[in-house]
Amino acid sequence: MKHNLPVSFEFIYQLFALIIIVIAVHAVYVAAIRPAADTFLQQQAERVASGQPAETEQSIFVMIRDYEQEACFILMFWALAIMAYKSITTIRHRRLLNEDLIPLAEGVRVLPEDTLALSRRIQALPAEQRQSLLPRALLAALQRFSSTRNIQDVANAMHAYCSSEGERLDSELAMIRYIAWAIPSVGFIGTVRGIGQALGHAHKALEGDIMEVTRSLGVAFNSTLIALLISIVLMFLLHQLQLLQERYILDSEAYCEDKLTRRLHTR
Repeated sequence: MKHNLPVSFEFIYQLFALIIIVIAVHAVYVAAIRPAADTFLQQQAERVASGQPAETEQSIFVMIRDYEQEACFILMFWALAIMAYKSITTIRHRRLLNEDLIPLAEGVRVLPEDTLALSRRIQALPAEQRQSLLPRALLAALQRFSSTRNIQDVANAMHAYCSSEGERLDSELAMIRYIAWAIPSVGFIGTVRGIGQALGHAHKALEGDIMEVTRSLGVAFNSTLIALLISIVLMFLLHQLQLLQERYILDSEAYCEDKLTRRLHTR
C-alpha cells in the first residue's frame, strides 16, 4: 500500500536548498571574503599608523564582509532557488500547450456523449502531466458538460477553475515576497548595529582616533546598500516569475476555449 508523504516534495526541496545555501555561503565567507576584507583593513590601518594617507578605493570584500550581508546573500540565493523551482515547473507545464490533448479535426462537434472518450484520453496521460492545470481544466470542463449539458456553464466553470489556479500560484509566492521584504530589514539591522558601534567608539574619536568610528559607520552604510541592491534584483526576478505564471494561466484558458469550449454542442 502506497503512503503519501506528510510534506510535499517542494517543501523538502526548499528545506534542503536552505541548508546547502547556508553551508556554501558561510564557507565562502570564512575561506575568502572575511580574510580578504581583514587584510585590506589591516593594510589601511598600517598606512594610517605610518602617516601615509589611507586608500580611497573601497574594497568589495569590505562592503560584504559583515554578518548582515551574509544573511542577505543567504536569503537571496534561497529565494532564487525557490523561483528556479517554480519557473522550471511552470515551463514544463507549458509544454502541454503545444500538444493536442483533444485531437479533433476542424469543424468536428463535441456532444455530451463524446465526453467519456475524451476524458479517458486525458486520464491516460502520465501522472505528472495530469497534475498540470491544462489536463485538470479540460477534465473538469468535460465532466461539467456531461452532467449539465450547458455550454455557458462549462465556460464559467473553466474560467473559475483557471482563476482559482492563478490565485493558488500567486499565494505560493508569499514566501518569496517575505524574503524580499526581510532582506532590507536585515540591512537595517546592520545599520542600527553599525551606528551603535560607532557611538560606542565616540570617545576614541574625541581622542583623535577615528578608525573604529569610520569602520563602524561603514558597517551601517554597507549593510543597507547591499540589502537594497539585492532587494531590487530579487523584486525584478519575482515580477518576471509572476508574469510567466500569469501568462501560463491565460494561455491555458485560451487553449481550453479554442480546443474544447467552442466545439461543444448539445445536439
